[in-house]
Amino acid sequence: MTLGPLHIAFLGCGFIAQVHSRHLRALRNDVLCSYASRDLAKAQAYCSKHAGMGSYGSYSAAIADSRVDAVVIAVPPHLHLKLSLEALSAGKHVLVEKPAYIKMADYQLVQRARDVAERVVLVGENDHYKPLAVCLRGLLQRESIGDLVFGHFVTLAKKMKSADDWRNDERLAGGDAFFEEGIHWLHLANSLGPTIDSVVGYRPHISLGGPDRRSKSMMVAFRFSNGAVGSLYYSREVPSFLRGVRLSKLFGRKGVISFESNGGFVLVRGEGWPKLLFPGFRDMRGYRAMYRDFIDAIRLGRSPAMSLEKAMLDQRLMEQIQATAGSTLRDAG
Repeated sequence: MTLGPLHIAFLGCGFIAQVHSRHLRALRNDVLCSYASRDLAKAQAYCSKHAGMGSYGSYSAAIADSRVDAVVIAVPPHLHLKLSLEALSAGKHVLVEKPAYIKMADYQLVQRARDVAERVVLVGENDHYKPLAVCLRGLLQRESIGDLVFGHFVTLAKKMKSADDWRNDERLAGGDAFFEEGIHWLHLANSLGPTIDSVVGYRPHISLGGPDRRSKSMMVAFRFSNGAVGSLYYSREVPSFLRGVRLSKLFGRKGVISFESNGGFVLVRGEGWPKLLFPGFRDMRGYRAMYRDFIDAIRLGRSPAMSLEKAMLDQRLMEQIQATAGSTLRDAG
Protein backbone atom coordinates (compact mmCIF):
# COMPACT_ATOMS: atom_id res chain seq x y z
CA MET A 1 0.00 0.00 0.00
CA THR A 2 1.27 3.49 -0.92
CA LEU A 3 1.06 5.89 2.04
CA GLY A 4 1.16 9.67 1.88
CA PRO A 5 0.81 11.75 -1.29
CA LEU A 6 1.25 9.90 -4.57
CA HIS A 7 4.23 11.17 -6.58
CA ILE A 8 3.18 11.25 -10.25
CA ALA A 9 5.48 12.11 -13.14
CA PHE A 10 3.90 13.44 -16.33
CA LEU A 11 5.57 12.02 -19.42
CA GLY A 12 4.90 14.78 -21.92
CA CYS A 13 4.36 18.49 -21.48
CA GLY A 14 1.66 19.34 -23.97
CA PHE A 15 -1.91 20.60 -23.85
CA ILE A 16 -3.39 17.56 -22.10
CA ALA A 17 -0.76 17.66 -19.34
CA GLN A 18 -1.93 21.19 -18.58
CA VAL A 19 -5.56 20.04 -18.43
CA HIS A 20 -4.70 17.26 -15.99
CA SER A 21 -2.52 19.55 -13.88
CA ARG A 22 -5.27 22.15 -13.49
CA HIS A 23 -7.67 19.53 -12.15
CA LEU A 24 -5.05 18.06 -9.84
CA ARG A 25 -4.85 21.33 -7.92
CA ALA A 26 -7.98 20.19 -6.07
CA LEU A 27 -6.12 17.02 -5.00
CA ARG A 28 -2.84 18.63 -3.98
CA ASN A 29 -2.95 16.95 -0.55
CA ASP A 30 -3.01 13.53 -2.26
CA VAL A 31 -0.80 14.06 -5.32
CA LEU A 32 2.66 15.50 -5.99
CA CYS A 33 3.56 16.12 -9.62
CA SER A 34 6.77 16.16 -11.63
CA TYR A 35 7.21 16.78 -15.35
CA ALA A 36 9.29 15.09 -18.05
CA SER A 37 9.91 16.23 -21.60
CA ARG A 38 12.50 15.63 -24.28
CA ASP A 39 13.07 19.37 -23.86
CA LEU A 40 14.30 19.96 -20.29
CA ALA A 41 13.50 23.68 -20.44
CA LYS A 42 9.87 22.85 -21.25
CA ALA A 43 9.68 20.41 -18.35
CA GLN A 44 11.13 23.03 -16.03
CA ALA A 45 8.61 25.60 -17.25
CA TYR A 46 5.71 23.21 -16.58
CA CYS A 47 7.14 22.36 -13.16
CA SER A 48 7.29 26.04 -12.27
CA LYS A 49 3.84 26.84 -13.65
CA HIS A 50 2.10 23.98 -11.85
CA ALA A 51 4.14 24.03 -8.61
CA GLY A 52 5.71 20.67 -9.37
CA MET A 53 8.26 18.64 -7.42
CA GLY A 54 10.84 18.23 -10.17
CA SER A 55 11.60 18.10 -13.87
CA TYR A 56 13.37 15.67 -16.22
CA GLY A 57 14.96 16.02 -19.64
CA SER A 58 13.77 12.59 -20.78
CA TYR A 59 10.89 10.21 -20.12
CA SER A 60 13.27 7.45 -19.08
CA ALA A 61 14.82 9.67 -16.40
CA ALA A 62 11.43 10.16 -14.77
CA ILE A 63 10.64 6.45 -14.97
CA ALA A 64 14.01 5.58 -13.38
CA ASP A 65 13.53 7.93 -10.41
CA SER A 66 12.83 5.78 -7.35
CA ARG A 67 10.85 8.62 -5.76
CA VAL A 68 8.22 8.43 -8.51
CA ASP A 69 5.25 6.15 -7.72
CA ALA A 70 3.33 6.47 -10.97
CA VAL A 71 3.49 8.02 -14.43
CA VAL A 72 0.89 9.72 -16.60
CA ILE A 73 1.57 8.99 -20.26
CA ALA A 74 0.48 12.19 -22.01
CA VAL A 75 2.23 11.93 -25.39
CA PRO A 76 0.95 10.96 -28.88
CA PRO A 77 -0.52 7.43 -29.00
CA HIS A 78 2.31 5.87 -31.01
CA LEU A 79 4.56 6.21 -27.91
CA HIS A 80 2.09 4.80 -25.38
CA LEU A 81 3.03 1.12 -25.67
CA LYS A 82 6.78 1.59 -25.28
CA LEU A 83 6.47 3.93 -22.31
CA SER A 84 3.83 1.77 -20.60
CA LEU A 85 6.03 -1.32 -20.79
CA GLU A 86 9.10 0.64 -19.62
CA ALA A 87 7.19 2.10 -16.66
CA LEU A 88 5.71 -1.24 -15.59
CA SER A 89 9.11 -2.89 -15.85
CA ALA A 90 10.41 -0.21 -13.46
CA GLY A 91 7.60 -0.92 -11.00
CA LYS A 92 5.53 2.21 -11.68
CA HIS A 93 1.77 2.47 -11.76
CA VAL A 94 0.45 3.84 -15.06
CA LEU A 95 -2.29 6.21 -16.15
CA VAL A 96 -2.27 6.28 -19.95
CA GLU A 97 -4.22 8.84 -21.98
CA LYS A 98 -6.86 7.59 -24.36
CA PRO A 99 -6.71 6.20 -26.99
CA ALA A 100 -4.35 4.06 -24.94
CA TYR A 101 -2.92 1.82 -27.67
CA ILE A 102 -3.12 1.40 -31.43
CA LYS A 103 -4.30 -2.21 -31.66
CA MET A 104 -5.68 -4.99 -29.48
CA ALA A 105 -2.36 -6.86 -29.38
CA ASP A 106 -0.82 -3.81 -27.67
CA TYR A 107 -3.45 -3.92 -24.93
CA GLN A 108 -2.70 -7.60 -24.39
CA LEU A 109 1.05 -6.93 -24.05
CA VAL A 110 0.41 -4.28 -21.40
CA GLN A 111 -2.11 -6.53 -19.68
CA ARG A 112 0.53 -9.23 -19.25
CA ALA A 113 3.17 -6.72 -18.12
CA ARG A 114 0.71 -5.24 -15.59
CA ASP A 115 -0.01 -8.64 -14.10
CA VAL A 116 3.70 -9.52 -13.81
CA ALA A 117 4.51 -6.15 -12.21
CA GLU A 118 1.42 -6.25 -9.97
CA ARG A 119 0.78 -2.58 -10.65
CA VAL A 120 -2.30 -0.51 -11.48
CA VAL A 121 -2.96 0.57 -15.07
CA LEU A 122 -5.80 3.04 -15.56
CA VAL A 123 -6.83 4.12 -19.05
CA GLY A 124 -7.48 7.87 -18.91
CA GLU A 125 -11.07 7.81 -20.10
CA ASN A 126 -12.28 10.75 -18.03
CA ASP A 127 -15.71 10.55 -19.68
CA HIS A 128 -16.35 7.34 -17.73
CA TYR A 129 -16.20 9.37 -14.51
CA LYS A 130 -17.96 12.57 -15.49
CA PRO A 131 -21.23 13.43 -13.72
CA LEU A 132 -23.26 13.05 -16.93
CA ALA A 133 -22.22 9.40 -17.34
CA VAL A 134 -22.87 8.66 -13.65
CA CYS A 135 -26.31 10.30 -13.89
CA LEU A 136 -27.31 8.41 -17.05
CA ARG A 137 -26.13 5.08 -15.67
CA GLY A 138 -28.22 5.67 -12.55
CA LEU A 139 -31.34 6.60 -14.51
CA LEU A 140 -31.14 3.49 -16.68
CA GLN A 141 -30.40 1.27 -13.69
CA ARG A 142 -33.50 2.61 -11.94
CA GLU A 143 -35.49 1.99 -15.14
CA SER A 144 -36.58 5.64 -15.26
CA ILE A 145 -37.65 5.21 -18.89
CA GLY A 146 -38.32 1.47 -18.85
CA ASP A 147 -36.64 -0.83 -21.35
CA LEU A 148 -34.18 0.99 -23.60
CA VAL A 149 -35.23 0.95 -27.27
CA PHE A 150 -33.04 3.58 -28.99
CA GLY A 151 -29.89 5.48 -28.11
CA HIS A 152 -28.97 8.54 -30.18
CA PHE A 153 -25.66 10.26 -29.43
CA VAL A 154 -24.61 13.49 -31.15
CA THR A 155 -21.29 15.34 -30.89
CA LEU A 156 -20.77 17.89 -33.64
CA ALA A 157 -18.43 20.88 -33.67
CA LYS A 158 -16.20 22.69 -36.11
CA LYS A 159 -12.83 22.38 -34.37
CA MET A 160 -10.07 22.13 -36.95
CA LYS A 161 -6.45 21.28 -36.13
CA SER A 162 -3.57 23.38 -37.43
CA ALA A 163 -1.29 22.05 -40.15
CA ASP A 164 1.55 21.37 -37.69
CA ASP A 165 -0.62 19.50 -35.15
CA TRP A 166 0.62 15.92 -34.60
CA ARG A 167 -2.94 14.65 -34.98
CA ASN A 168 -2.68 15.34 -38.71
CA ASP A 169 -0.17 12.48 -38.92
CA GLU A 170 -2.00 9.17 -38.49
CA ARG A 171 1.30 7.43 -37.70
CA LEU A 172 1.51 9.54 -34.53
CA ALA A 173 -2.19 9.67 -33.70
CA GLY A 174 -2.87 6.01 -34.50
CA GLY A 175 -5.80 6.86 -36.75
CA ASP A 176 -8.29 9.50 -37.82
CA ALA A 177 -10.17 12.02 -35.66
CA PHE A 178 -12.76 9.45 -34.61
CA PHE A 179 -10.04 7.06 -33.41
CA GLU A 180 -8.12 9.76 -31.56
CA GLU A 181 -11.03 11.69 -30.01
CA GLY A 182 -14.31 10.02 -30.93
CA ILE A 183 -13.32 7.07 -28.75
CA HIS A 184 -14.56 9.06 -25.73
CA TRP A 185 -18.07 9.22 -27.15
CA LEU A 186 -18.00 5.58 -28.18
CA HIS A 187 -17.12 4.71 -24.59
CA LEU A 188 -20.00 6.80 -23.25
CA ALA A 189 -22.46 4.88 -25.43
CA ASN A 190 -20.86 1.57 -24.40
CA SER A 191 -20.81 2.22 -20.65
CA LEU A 192 -24.34 3.20 -19.64
CA GLY A 193 -25.57 -0.27 -18.66
CA PRO A 194 -26.28 -2.44 -21.69
CA THR A 195 -23.07 -2.85 -23.68
CA ILE A 196 -22.70 -2.69 -27.45
CA ASP A 197 -22.58 -6.12 -29.08
CA SER A 198 -22.13 -5.19 -32.73
CA VAL A 199 -21.28 -2.00 -34.58
CA VAL A 200 -20.86 -0.65 -38.11
CA GLY A 201 -19.10 2.56 -39.15
CA TYR A 202 -20.00 4.89 -42.02
CA ARG A 203 -17.41 7.47 -43.02
CA PRO A 204 -18.48 10.42 -45.20
CA HIS A 205 -16.21 11.61 -48.01
CA ILE A 206 -13.09 13.37 -46.73
CA SER A 207 -12.45 17.02 -47.55
CA LEU A 208 -8.91 18.09 -48.41
CA GLY A 209 -9.66 21.77 -47.91
CA GLY A 210 -7.81 23.62 -45.16
CA PRO A 211 -4.91 22.60 -42.92
CA ASP A 212 -6.73 19.77 -41.10
CA ARG A 213 -6.54 16.96 -43.63
CA ARG A 214 -7.76 14.10 -41.45
CA SER A 215 -10.99 12.20 -41.77
CA LYS A 216 -13.03 14.23 -39.29
CA SER A 217 -16.53 12.69 -39.37
CA MET A 218 -18.07 9.29 -38.64
CA MET A 219 -21.57 7.89 -38.24
CA VAL A 220 -21.86 4.69 -36.22
CA ALA A 221 -24.80 2.28 -35.96
CA PHE A 222 -24.86 -0.32 -33.20
CA ARG A 223 -26.92 -2.93 -31.35
CA PHE A 224 -26.93 -3.17 -27.56
CA SER A 225 -26.75 -6.39 -25.55
CA ASN A 226 -30.40 -5.96 -24.45
CA GLY A 227 -31.65 -5.73 -28.05
CA ALA A 228 -31.86 -1.91 -28.21
CA VAL A 229 -30.23 -0.16 -31.17
CA GLY A 230 -28.45 3.15 -31.48
CA SER A 231 -26.44 5.65 -33.46
CA LEU A 232 -23.55 8.01 -32.88
CA TYR A 233 -22.97 11.11 -35.03
CA TYR A 234 -19.44 12.45 -34.62
CA SER A 235 -17.84 15.35 -36.50
CA ARG A 236 -15.17 17.97 -36.01
CA GLU A 237 -15.94 19.78 -39.27
CA VAL A 238 -19.69 20.57 -38.93
CA PRO A 239 -20.62 23.94 -37.39
CA SER A 240 -22.74 23.80 -34.26
CA PHE A 241 -24.28 26.13 -31.69
CA LEU A 242 -21.63 27.48 -29.28
CA ARG A 243 -19.00 25.26 -30.93
CA GLY A 244 -20.41 21.98 -29.71
CA VAL A 245 -23.71 22.18 -27.82
CA ARG A 246 -25.83 19.27 -29.06
CA LEU A 247 -28.71 17.15 -27.76
CA SER A 248 -28.56 13.37 -27.42
CA LYS A 249 -31.42 11.09 -26.42
CA LEU A 250 -32.19 7.72 -24.88
CA PHE A 251 -35.63 6.36 -25.82
CA GLY A 252 -37.35 3.82 -23.59
CA ARG A 253 -40.74 2.14 -23.52
CA LYS A 254 -41.83 4.34 -20.62
CA GLY A 255 -40.15 7.62 -21.44
CA VAL A 256 -37.30 9.59 -22.98
CA ILE A 257 -34.07 11.04 -21.58
CA SER A 258 -32.77 14.10 -23.44
CA PHE A 259 -29.35 15.39 -22.47
CA GLU A 260 -26.85 18.00 -23.56
CA SER A 261 -24.08 15.84 -24.98
CA ASN A 262 -21.31 17.51 -22.96
CA GLY A 263 -23.18 17.16 -19.66
CA GLY A 264 -24.89 20.52 -19.14
CA PHE A 265 -28.34 19.14 -18.29
CA VAL A 266 -30.53 16.04 -18.39
CA LEU A 267 -34.30 16.11 -19.02
CA VAL A 268 -36.24 12.98 -18.01
CA ARG A 269 -39.75 12.55 -19.40
CA GLY A 270 -41.38 9.43 -18.02
CA GLU A 271 -44.14 8.77 -15.56
CA GLY A 272 -45.23 11.90 -13.74
CA TRP A 273 -43.85 15.39 -14.30
CA PRO A 274 -40.70 15.91 -16.41
CA LYS A 275 -37.53 16.22 -14.34
CA LEU A 276 -34.72 18.62 -15.22
CA LEU A 277 -31.40 17.50 -13.73
CA PHE A 278 -28.00 19.17 -13.61
CA PRO A 279 -25.43 16.36 -13.17
CA GLY A 280 -22.70 18.67 -11.89
CA PHE A 281 -20.37 21.43 -13.05
CA ARG A 282 -17.57 21.27 -10.45
CA ASP A 283 -15.94 18.23 -12.08
CA MET A 284 -17.91 18.31 -15.32
CA ARG A 285 -15.27 16.41 -17.33
CA GLY A 286 -14.54 13.81 -14.65
CA TYR A 287 -10.80 14.35 -14.23
CA ARG A 288 -10.84 14.68 -10.44
CA ALA A 289 -12.99 11.58 -10.00
CA MET A 290 -10.65 9.71 -12.34
CA TYR A 291 -7.60 10.60 -10.27
CA ARG A 292 -9.38 9.74 -7.03
CA ASP A 293 -10.05 6.30 -8.48
CA PHE A 294 -6.40 5.98 -9.58
CA ILE A 295 -5.15 6.92 -6.11
CA ASP A 296 -7.59 4.59 -4.34
CA ALA A 297 -6.81 1.70 -6.68
CA ILE A 298 -3.09 2.06 -5.88
CA ARG A 299 -3.58 2.45 -2.13
CA LEU A 300 -6.10 -0.38 -1.83
CA GLY A 301 -4.52 -2.72 -4.37
CA ARG A 302 -7.67 -3.01 -6.50
CA SER A 303 -8.55 -2.62 -10.15
CA PRO A 304 -9.66 0.88 -11.24
CA ALA A 305 -13.11 1.43 -12.71
CA MET A 306 -11.55 2.36 -16.07
CA SER A 307 -9.36 -0.72 -16.35
CA LEU A 308 -7.49 -2.12 -19.33
CA GLU A 309 -10.21 -4.73 -19.69
CA LYS A 310 -12.92 -2.08 -19.98
CA ALA A 311 -10.86 -0.14 -22.53
CA MET A 312 -10.37 -3.34 -24.53
CA LEU A 313 -14.15 -3.55 -24.98
CA ASP A 314 -14.04 -0.11 -26.64
CA GLN A 315 -11.03 -1.10 -28.75
CA ARG A 316 -12.89 -4.13 -30.08
CA LEU A 317 -15.71 -1.84 -31.21
CA MET A 318 -13.29 0.71 -32.66
CA GLU A 319 -11.64 -1.97 -34.80
CA GLN A 320 -15.05 -3.06 -36.08
CA ILE A 321 -15.93 0.53 -36.94
CA GLN A 322 -12.69 1.17 -38.81
CA ALA A 323 -13.02 -2.13 -40.68
CA THR A 324 -16.56 -1.35 -41.86
CA ALA A 325 -16.31 2.41 -42.39
CA GLY A 326 -16.13 2.05 -46.14
CA SER A 327 -14.60 4.28 -48.74
CA THR A 328 -12.08 7.00 -47.89
CA LEU A 329 -12.77 8.94 -51.10
CA ARG A 330 -11.50 12.46 -50.69
CA ASP A 331 -13.17 15.64 -51.84
CA ALA A 332 -10.71 18.05 -53.43
CA GLY A 333 -12.85 20.93 -52.19
